[in-house]
Amino acid sequence: MNVRILHLLEGARQAKGLTVIIDVFRAFSAECYMYEAGAAKVIAVGKVEDAFRLRKEHPEWILAGERNGIMVEGFDYGNSPAAFEHAQLSGKTVVHTTSAGVQGLTAAAGADTILAGSLVNAAATARYILAQDPAEVSLVAMGWNGVKTTEEDELCAEYIASLLCGKPLKDVEERALQLRYQEGKKFFDPRQKDVFPERDFWLSIPHDRFDHVLLVEKKDDLFETSWIRA
Repeated sequence: MNVRILHLLEGARQAKGLTVIIDVFRAFSAECYMYEAGAAKVIAVGKVEDAFRLRKEHPEWILAGERNGIMVEGFDYGNSPAAFEHAQLSGKTVVHTTSAGVQGLTAAAGADTILAGSLVNAAATARYILAQDPAEVSLVAMGWNGVKTTEEDELCAEYIASLLCGKPLKDVEERALQLRYQEGKKFFDPRQKDVFPERDFWLSIPHDRFDHVLLVEKKDDLFETSWIRA
């Protein structure tokens, strides 16, 4: 198994084989909490206008997402895991669009299989990959808006790679906590609490909280995820 760590949107475009698009703060952490809240399906779309089009066709569907971290005007939710922690989404379909993670899904045209990954489902993601035993694995750390590397996504990629190689990182928890002084410091900035609530940090950093993977299937311009135990 050849495992490569790639970076940002360019890395997503280069991805081959079984590909994991990683977004810890916050897209794919949020999707895990959507499913925990009972969502039946999450559909990722690259463009805001596609989300509104789907809402027009399916008025009962829920819109969630952001641009530059800020909830899109007219959406039901932003991209905050905390917003879904106690949400009631039983049987609901959620349409999700973000500035980094979802854009990585749309860019990964060369991937054979796509998973959406974060720290909270990292070990499950690794178990799924090991069970599939692909020849090539691409781990894409999406960073901020897909254009600037960030510590949390790099850590997640490194952690999944270590699990695939049978040499798990011993300091993943310590390094996750240190994120509050790095990219995670925005969650502790009172000036940004309405966009980046502190609770999002604490919900995004616990590694291996969920034993499910987010398996992504492309259908036309939509990316439907399935919540599969691994």
